[in-house]
Order: sequence, then C-alpha cells, then structure tokens
Amino acid sequence: MKRARSVMRRKGRRTRGKRIMKGAWFKQGFVQGYRLGRCETLLAASPEPSLPRSSLRILYVQQGFEAIDSGVSDALVALTAECRTVGPHEMLEAALEMRPHAVLIMNGLHVFPNTHLEHVGRIRAEGIRTAVWFVDDPYFSEHTAQAAPHYDIIFTHERDCVPFYKAIGCAQVHHVPLGVNTRTFRPMKVMPTHVHDVGFIGNAFRNRAALFDQLADFLLQYDIRIGGGFWDRLAMYDRYRKAIRKEWTVPLDCCHFYNGAKIVLNIHRPVDPGNDNHNVHGLTGSSLNPRTYEIAACGTLQMTDVRSELAEMYTPGVDIVTFESPQDLMEKIRYYLSHEQERLEIALRAVQTTFNKHRYEHRVHRLLEWLA
Repeated sequence: MKRARSVMRRKGRRTRGKRIMKGAWFKQGFVQGYRLGRCETLLAASPEPSLPRSSLRILYVQQGFEAIDSGVSDALVALTAECRTVGPHEMLEAALEMRPHAVLIMNGLHVFPNTHLEHVGRIRAEGIRTAVWFVDDPYFSEHTAQAAPHYDIIFTHERDCVPFYKAIGCAQVHHVPLGVNTRTFRPMKVMPTHVHDVGFIGNAFRNRAALFDQLADFLLQYDIRIGGGFWDRLAMYDRYRKAIRKEWTVPLDCCHFYNGAKIVLNIHRPVDPGNDNHNVHGLTGSSLNPRTYEIAACGTLQMTDVRSELAEMYTPGVDIVTFESPQDLMEKIRYYLSHEQERLEIALRAVQTTFNKHRYEHRVHRLLEWLA
C-alpha cells in the first residue's frame, strides 16, 4: 500500500512538472508569436532597397567567412552588370579570363603569402584595378600595412584607419562600414529549447573573459548561453561550463541563437597591441563589428559597449542599449528582463533601422560609386 502511494506521488509530481513545462512553453510560444507578428508588420514596410544597378563587372574574391561573403556577393550580383565570386587561389586565372572592371578582395588576411600579392601585381599589370576591403581593422595593422600599398583602392570598415593608410602612401582610401545579410539574419521562429535570457557569441578575448568573470555571480542567476572559442580562459570556467558551446557557430545557428535570446550582449574586442591582436601600429578603433548589425536584424534587444560610430548608426536608448561599466550592464540586464514590453519595442525599432539602412546592399552601393 505504501509503495503504491509512493508511486502515485511520483507520477503526480511528473504530471505537475509536465504541466508546468507545457505552461512555460505555451507562454514562450505566445511571446515569440507576438514578436514575430510585430516584426513581419515592420518588414512589410521595409522592402528591398531600390538602388541603381552599376554597369561595372566585378570579380569578388571571398575570404571564407560566410556571414560577410554571402551578403557582399549577393549585393554585388544585384547591383552590378556582372559579378563572379571565387576563392583566393582562383583569383589570378579568373581575373585574366573575365577581365573585369575591378577585382574586389575581401579582407586579404587569409592570403598574406607573397604569392597572393604577386598575383595582385600581375592583375594590375594587365590594367585591371584591384581593391581590398579590410574588415578586421585595426586588429591586424602589422599585416595590413604591408599589404595595402599593393592595391589600387583601399576600403576599410574602420574609419580611424583611413588616415593611417593614406600616410603610408595609399592614394585612394575610403571608409565603408560593415552591414548585414538580411536573407540570413532576420526575425524567425525558434524552438523552445533555443529560448534563453542572456546570450553572447564570440571568442573569449581578454576583455570579454574579464567581464564575464567579474559578473559570474550575477549572470549565473539567469539562463545564460555563450558561443565561441577560448572560453577556458575564464577563471570561472567550471561555473560557466554548462553555458558554453565551444564549436564555432555558423550563421544560421547564430540567427537562431539571437532570435532565442531575450538579451544579446555585444562586446568589441580590445585594440591594444599584443592583446589578442597584431595591431603593432597602435591604431584606435571607433567603428562597429558586424555582430552589431546581425543582432539588431534579428529583433532581439542588444546591449553593447560604446564605440563612437554607434550613434551614427543607431540611437542609444531607442533602438539599441549601451553600457559603460559592469555595474551599468548588470542594472540594465536586470531592468530589461523585467520590462518585457520595453525590451520588445527597442528590439523592433532595431529591426526597422537595420533593414532600412544597414543591409549589405547599402554598403556595396557606396563602394561601387568609388569603383566607378
């Protein structure tokens, strides 16, 4: 008899547990549905950019980082007379065959062996212009300073690097910010298992690890998830272990991750020479990383540290939230997790701003004007 009552109690607890879980998933589903409905209404009023098509024929040399390459390549196809995309090892042969108006090389950091720069020289000798778009500035100035003079035109996402490249003899240097591929990063439905309170994706650069260590007691009160590498640097690694996904996250996974978070943190990497970078020239950084735009495009509240370019792209407190200290970050996380409607309204305005102003089509249009 006692055994029967014990079995019935266990079954009762399991049943109550299932009901509680179903109730939580139902609430999550309602919140997600409401968010997506609001996002879809906004996106219906944000059609594809109506930008003029250039008569240029472009050979695009991708760097192998899908989130950027796919957005730039798609924008070039939409905005040029002809675009062909190749890898760095195919560049010379493709350029000689296609004879484009210009060869646009993404970043160039994957190709610093001398053979690549020799190929750039051979292409220029054929009367074909070459351009590079540095998107890891200023963190690799040791390498970009050596490579930049080999190109006809320099594009950099970091405005603080423009005078530097001009000073070392580059005649044409232009600032072109990064953006987002909105065919990949956009509001979407996610499984209940993706839903969490606070998320971060990126490698554990020293400043990031220090912040997460400092905030461990606070952050671990919530459902926090971290993606990226080198997080074993954390002094509090054992405490964070269950929250960390070590493998690199592909763009679609990132999109699911951002859509499932109530708050996504964005912490720019340090610029100090030797601090996880090769910025031997000590260049400063004021421009935004690509995750700023990718997170915003997903309709999730973003909390970011402050870069001076930020106020040109978004309006703090309106479509993005900034923090200036660990204490400030804790207070804002606590506040926005308990004020769901305010959190949603800011995230919705971020979607609208991003789709209207920060797609790769907007960036490539500007870039093509300088290539014309």
